[in-house]
Amino acid sequence: MSASNGTRTVTLTKQQEVFYSWTSDVLIYTVVLNLFVEYASNVIIESFTISILTAILLKILLDLVMDTEERVRDYFARRDGIIYRVLGAVSLFAILFVGKLFILEAVNFVFGDKAQLGHFVEVLALVLALMITRELFHRIFLWLGTPAESESGG
Repeated sequence: MSASNGTRTVTLTKQQEVFYSWTSDVLIYTVVLNLFVEYASNVIIESFTISILTAILLKILLDLVMDTEERVRDYFARRDGIIYRVLGAVSLFAILFVGKLFILEAVNFVFGDKAQLGHFVEVLALVLALMITRELFHRIFLWLGTPAESESGG
């Protein structure tokens, strides 16, 4: 990844990319999580510190669930036949469903009554909001890095 700094281009290291990804995701997750605390009565976080720690845990858990989903999708995509497409779809649905339950139970296990993400519907809405917001910010970041025609000499 390269970033423009005035007139020079800076190439980011893998460590910088990971740092940026983690920092931006945790900040995004903290904001979205606290909006849910404010507007969803079943989502309760005891303190701002717990919300940051919950955001970090959600980052770890969502990365695990999405990595598992990607691996399963790739596995079934390499197979031919209708049975593999059906098994792939069922597997992905199961991962998404069980993943939400896993997240709910993991947060409950780690934080107990200090962080309650509500019921399955709230967790599903929260996870979707986290993923959509994260993707939106990523797309804006990429769009901002696209040089305008006047800057590129064209």
